[in-house]
Amino acid sequence: MGKFRERFVSFFNNRWLVFVAAMWIQSCAGIGYLFGSISPVIKSSLNYNQKQIARLGVAKDLGDSVGFLAGSLCEVLPMWGALLVGALQNFIGYGWVWLIVTGRAPVLPLWAMCILIFVGNNGETYFNTAALVSCVQNFPKSRGPVVGILKGFAGLGGAILTQVYTMIHSPDHANLIFMVAVGPAMVVIALMFIIRPVGGHRQVRPSDSSSFTFIYSVCLLLAAYLMGVMLVEDLVDLNHTVIIIFTVILFVLLFIPIVIPIILSFFLERTDPAAEALLSKPENMEPGKSNQETHEVILSEVEDEKPKDVDLLPASERRKRIAQLQARLFHAAAEGAVRVKRRRGPHRGEDFTLTQALIKADFWLIFFSLLLGSGSGLTVIDNLGQMSQSLGYDNTHIFVSMISIWNFLGRVGGGYFSEIIVRDYAYPRPVAMAVAQFVMAIGHIFLGMGWPGALYVGTLLIGLGYGAHWAIVPAAASELFGLKKFGALYNFLTLANPAGSIFASMPSVDEPLKCDGSICYFLTSMIMSGLCIVAVILSMILVHRTTNVYSHLYGKSRSSNLV
Repeated sequence: MGKFRERFVSFFNNRWLVFVAAMWIQSCAGIGYLFGSISPVIKSSLNYNQKQIARLGVAKDLGDSVGFLAGSLCEVLPMWGALLVGALQNFIGYGWVWLIVTGRAPVLPLWAMCILIFVGNNGETYFNTAALVSCVQNFPKSRGPVVGILKGFAGLGGAILTQVYTMIHSPDHANLIFMVAVGPAMVVIALMFIIRPVGGHRQVRPSDSSSFTFIYSVCLLLAAYLMGVMLVEDLVDLNHTVIIIFTVILFVLLFIPIVIPIILSFFLERTDPAAEALLSKPENMEPGKSNQETHEVILSEVEDEKPKDVDLLPASERRKRIAQLQARLFHAAAEGAVRVKRRRGPHRGEDFTLTQALIKADFWLIFFSLLLGSGSGLTVIDNLGQMSQSLGYDNTHIFVSMISIWNFLGRVGGGYFSEIIVRDYAYPRPVAMAVAQFVMAIGHIFLGMGWPGALYVGTLLIGLGYGAHWAIVPAAASELFGLKKFGALYNFLTLANPAGSIFASMPSVDEPLKCDGSICYFLTSMIMSGLCIVAVILSMILVHRTTNVYSHLYGKSRSSNLV
């Protein structure tokens, strides 16, 4: 009995349990993607026109992106406290909207409805922030895969909740609003005590590689399954029993990852606690202490003291010269011949506050690159129905469903491939963002040209590229600006998404209400393709500026692996 209790405690404190629970929470965090499904109910019940619905949509986008309070609360409250605040906001905001739509509460003016939608959707930022901050701290050596998988499940949230609602088979469409208010809140409250940073075992383990491979396999299977179910339900009039079976299989796929923490906790030998404590010390050492602090300061001095022509030398000779200069500085500092000056504020790769990050060019390069790249992608997602109609497609929501799947695969794949770039080649992660933006530029060209079948190719490329941004950017921000204030940094960067959408959609403001043919969105698509190329240039500037940082962060581990 004592051994089982010990194993259960190990299971509860297992970082893989935290990761799997975070995946489940993120599966409920895509409530913003359901606005297109609930807005017709609000429109008909409250006699709103399209302009009023558009204002509610703006409130929804702002609620989804303004996460300053969530980032701040995650720093001062335990994670369960921040998640509880988010669940309450989600329940109160959408719950009140449901009461109004069903006539159980008095109708409020439009500005008050905008506040309710904002509050309800803003709960999503607490779910995102708590899940990402906890898991990035638990897996500091696997940030790309962790962020990609979690953001991928957030992108699939709308499709999962839609499938659950299809199973409920309610004739009253207002019940979808009730499900959005109650469902995510119940899941989050049930799991909120699991989501937290767990100490003592944050190192890379031999089982990590196989565990991530298993998770990736489940993700691909889940994406393929949802794609198949969406197409079948769209094209075939299914029996309700079949829909229930489809939904049960979906839940089975979502629950499969729990086998990882179960196997690691109950069926594999645990690491000796004494060895665990010894392994933990390097990870827990605060930056800027003892020998590490001296080492970081010396590296800063090397950057100041090295001759300008050193950067022009071949790589092997450049490393040799820098090593010699570093050795001389260490010796001089030890002898007291040189007083090592200390810069004010952290260096790249250390922990920044949001205020400190806002005065760094690298942070703004990430922000504006994200603004142009993801903003153009969000513009396509928001207008894909109209674009497909203009090209002569009647069944427009198939493309909306498809781009959500490509978005999911882009997030998962972006985290996976960017991790290979930094782990195997010690090259800056933003180069993966530049590749994603170039792919999106090609996708916009396909949409603008309107060739036969181009809409399928365009949605594929733009969905993959847009999704990849949300795996790459949070991981890169945590590497360049640290984990301590990651919640605030991440939530500021998310503001680039709606801002970019507004900026990218400006050229289409004066387009006619009804238009047929590729000419409708040709100019807009070409402009968005150009914006993506500008984003590629900004990302490559960031790559050039951070090459030394990534070489320092990942070069040593790569060298040890080669040995």
